[in-house]
Amino acid sequence: MLRLPFALMVSLRYLREGRMQTVLILAGVTAGVAVIIFLTTLISQLQASIIDKTLGSQAHIVLKAAQAVNRTTLPSDQTAAIIQPRAQRLRAIDQWSAVAQLVAQTPGVLAVSPMLSGAGFAARADASQPIAMMGIDSQAYQRIVRMEKYLKAGRFEVSGANAVIGVELAKDLGVTVGDKVRLVTMDGRNDLFSIAGIFDIGNRDLNRRWVFISVKVAQTLLDLPGGITQIDLRVADLFAAEAIARPLQAQTGLQVESWMQSNAQLLSALNSQSISNNLIRAFVTVIVAVGIASVLVVSVVQKQKEIGILRAMGASPQRIMAVFLLQGGFYGLLGSALGSGLALGLLNFFSRITRNADGSVLVSPDLDMAVVLSACALALGVGLLAAALPARRAAKLDPVQAIRV
Repeated sequence: MLRLPFALMVSLRYLREGRMQTVLILAGVTAGVAVIIFLTTLISQLQASIIDKTLGSQAHIVLKAAQAVNRTTLPSDQTAAIIQPRAQRLRAIDQWSAVAQLVAQTPGVLAVSPMLSGAGFAARADASQPIAMMGIDSQAYQRIVRMEKYLKAGRFEVSGANAVIGVELAKDLGVTVGDKVRLVTMDGRNDLFSIAGIFDIGNRDLNRRWVFISVKVAQTLLDLPGGITQIDLRVADLFAAEAIARPLQAQTGLQVESWMQSNAQLLSALNSQSISNNLIRAFVTVIVAVGIASVLVVSVVQKQKEIGILRAMGASPQRIMAVFLLQGGFYGLLGSALGSGLALGLLNFFSRITRNADGSVLVSPDLDMAVVLSACALALGVGLLAAALPARRAAKLDPVQAIRV
């Protein structure tokens, strides 16, 4: 018959004797681990979904020519001056090719795409809608925004006289793939384009305004030969975008804006979610630790005589301490395993009852093993730490005094 080590045998005996206490503490640890894994996974997936929907259709960093201003001096008896932006007009980036090469070599930058954008109108028969013409290199731009995943019809082909428009604009003009549409600039230049594709990026305003055409055609149509108005960047670490943007502004002298500036409210919401998640994890951890510690403290008080007898029979303080540390480790280890299973069940249930507006899954039931392992390690560590104080108290009991109680 296999003989268990002394400390393990005694700790298992104490756990069996206090079955109700063991079940209640295990239930608390299980619930705590499940809450930590479920909320962490849920919030991280929701954040990833929000970021993908918001930033999936825009560059992480945009470089534009610095805005020019008009300075109007007041009469000589006054010292102030009125500074106001110049009338709106396209401003090309000087030596944009050299700038694009510079930013492409910046650490953390994954892709660079030049763009020429300008206002105009899309017309077909009697219908006309204001638009933003986006002159792009399709291959370079798709490294910034993966437009193919947003296509509802046709293909993302903007070479020659082809154009790609949004679903809302297609409805307004009553056109589909293969139809012709005339694009007119603000100064009257116009050309006829064939619709190669129709996209839906989940934003009605952009679906109604954006029209993608070739950058070379846009340069001719917008009367900006060889020029571009902005450079779009995609970075490896989304949350390092601002740290990359500031040095680029100093190096290039251009107006540089990261998504963290243009989506300040989104960033604030994401930070608030992360803080809320961390607070919940902290409170759950404290509650679990207090529960384990309180039960083990009561166990030490209840078993003072038994501890005294064990000490009198030669059990060392280290062995007595190990008895209670093993109990704390048991709570943490078994509770984390049960909590992981419960969290998986909750995610499966939540993924079935919640859907996006388009019917797709909002939350995946898959567990992130990094989250699971960190939660299990936390539960085990909390179990051992919570047991440390009662274990030390038990180890310091004087055998004679303990037996007399």
